Order: sequence, then C-alpha cells, then structure tokens
Amino acid sequence: MIQSKIAVIGLGYVGLPLAHAFSAKYKVIGFDIAQWRINELSSGYDRTLELSDAQVKEALDNGMEFTNKIDDIRDCNIYIVTVPTPIDKHKKPDLTPLLKASETIGKVLKKDDVVIYESTVYPGATEEDCIPILEKFSGLKFNKEFFCGYSPERINPGDKEHTVTKILKVTSGSTPEIGKKVNALYASVITAGTHLAPTIKVAEAAKVIENSQRDINIAFVNELSMIFNRLGIDTNAVLEAAGTKWNFLPFRPGLVGGHCIGVDPYYLTHKAQEVGYNPEIILAGRRLNDNMGIYVASQIIKLMIKKGHKIEGAKVLVMGITFKENCPDIRNSRVIDVIRELQEYGCDVEVTDYWADADEVKQEYNLNLLKDTDTNTYEAIVLAVAHDNYKDVELNNKDQVVFDIKSILNESDGRL
Repeated sequence: MIQSKIAVIGLGYVGLPLAHAFSAKYKVIGFDIAQWRINELSSGYDRTLELSDAQVKEALDNGMEFTNKIDDIRDCNIYIVTVPTPIDKHKKPDLTPLLKASETIGKVLKKDDVVIYESTVYPGATEEDCIPILEKFSGLKFNKEFFCGYSPERINPGDKEHTVTKILKVTSGSTPEIGKKVNALYASVITAGTHLAPTIKVAEAAKVIENSQRDINIAFVNELSMIFNRLGIDTNAVLEAAGTKWNFLPFRPGLVGGHCIGVDPYYLTHKAQEVGYNPEIILAGRRLNDNMGIYVASQIIKLMIKKGHKIEGAKVLVMGITFKENCPDIRNSRVIDVIRELQEYGCDVEVTDYWADADEVKQEYNLNLLKDTDTNTYEAIVLAVAHDNYKDVELNNKDQVVFDIKSILNESDGRL
C-alpha cells in the first residue's frame, strides 16, 4: 500500500484527525458534503478544535486537499468512511449517513479498491447494509473486484493526550489478506499499535460493546447516587473510599450524552432484538441514564423550595451545554434534558458555556448562549459541565441554590 491514495469520507471529530495522521505519509483527500466545512478547513481552521491551526496547516502543507466534489476522489484506491451513525427519535439506528457515503463511494469504486468503515455500527452492518450498496452503484463484485475492512474509531473528543495515533487501533478485513493490508496501513501511522481482529463482525462487535460497557457502569453509579442521596450519604466520598481497592472501577455519576456512549448501546440492542433476543441489562442502563436529566431537575427544584424560592419564573443559570468538559461538541448533550425539565417547572432558564459555539447551540437546541452574566442574580446555579474555567468560579450568594452535577466545587447545595 505504499502507493495508496486515501479518501477520508466525513471530516468531523473522527475523520479530520485521522486524515491529518495519514497525510504525513500518504496522499490524502478529505471529503465532506458540507461546503462550509470544506471552506473552513481549506482556510486553515477547525471549529471542532480537534486540530490546531498549525496542524491543519501541516496537513495542507503535506498536500492534503479538502473537497465536496465526487470527481476529486475518483482516483483514490483507499476509502475510509467516518460519518456519524446516530439514532432516530425512536432510538433506532439511523444508517442514512453511512448508506449515503457508501453510495457516493460506489459511484467511483474501481477494481481492487478497498473501502474501510470506521463508523460505529451493530455487528453485520458493513457486510449486510453497506456492501450491497457498494456493489449496486459500482457494478463490481465484493471480494472479487473490491474489498472492505472495518477499523472502529476510538476518538475521545477534546482529549489532547489520547489522540488518534496514540490509541491502539482494532483492524479487520473482508479476507485474511485484506485484513493484513488494512492492518499494515494503520500500523504505518498509529504509534500505539494495532490489533488485527479475525473478521469484520468481530471488530464491529468489539467497538459497540466498549461504549455499552461504559454506559452500564455509569448507570450503576448513577443509581448509587440516587440511593445514597436518600440515605444522606456523600456519593463521591463513598466512591473515593471504595476506590482504594485495586480492582474497583473509577466511574463517576453524571449525564451520559455525546455521540458514542449515549447512542451505541441502542445499535447493539437493535441487532439483538432483530435476532430474537431482548436485552435486559443494557436497556435498563440506558433507561436509567436517559432519565438522569429529569432526576437532576427534580433535585434542583426540591432544593429551591427548601430555600423558600418561588419556582414559577425563578431565574436559573445553567453553566455548560457541551456533552463533556473542555470540548465544543454539543451533539446529544443531555444537559438539555435538565434545561427542558426546569422550563417545564416554570423556571426562566439561561445558559452559558465557555466552549460551545453560540450559532450551533441556537440551531441545535434553540437556546441563546449568554456571554457574560452576573451569577448573583439567579435563584439557582447549575454547574452542568466540568470545564476547567468553571472550577474556580466564585458563587457568593448564600440565598441561591448551587447544584454541582460533576462535583467540581468543594461546597454546593447538591450534587450527584
């Protein structure tokens, strides 16, 4: 694969860092359907902040191109798909972006080309859903005239330590020979090493259980926080004490959002139900985590009542709308559940966030972000996201309720 020319399809939190890594050794074309994204990257700026301006410039200097024109990727021989795989309003997998990407690639696919999928899916999706589309639009036969691989993404948005080249990569191929070639391709840029899975389905399954496992563990500590709250016990003190045992898993309670942990379990349960098995533990964890926003809001309201605040029209400031700390990603942020529930109670909720893009928040959640605000003018403050710049916030109004979801303050009226 020394002469490989790579097209990375989808230039979001996953695709762009991967394209940057490959650009150091290969000719890379970054493809995205959004013209604004192409313009932005071509000018040297990444709004996701996964790449610095210097890194985007580095990719451009390496000869990397950004495009939304299908003809520009026609002469590539490796296609890597990194598009989102969300769920719909019924919490069912929405493969639309994945299938559209497969259709695009199918139109330019040539003999001996390799298509590698990175998007998180249920076991079997690559071979059962994507490959038939590649065959249909290319007119080529799978495993005879073109080949496939699957290498699940492991990007952690906002994490500047565990970047794409420093995370061990699982790889796989549609034949043993292609598996070795796919593995060699990634091994040439992934310094942390690779693990070649025996089949595509094994690699797909490995990815989807990574986040399902985290989801279940977080659901467990979320339930513990509810129990300990009723018992009048500090959950974090309990977890700190239990954590002194060498094999205790250090999970913390919180809102479970984002485009991975809050979504991927539904891909696995969908496939399980399709083959006649009704998952119990996975779905129970999902239900509990999905309802944490409502629980948090109810706890805030109870604390406000205890302090004598009138709930109807009470001003509440929510600090943080991104799905995790020190990251601009607002996708599937469950902070919105807290906000909507407080609004249902009649509260006047305002939102601020150091990292989030105001236009994106307006478009996604129809909320106007505040830039500057006097925290003393609110009946309640909700510290929803553990951004570093919130850790030293001074809240001096003793009459207001302070609810610290992520336990970043030494003192607060309530926390998980």
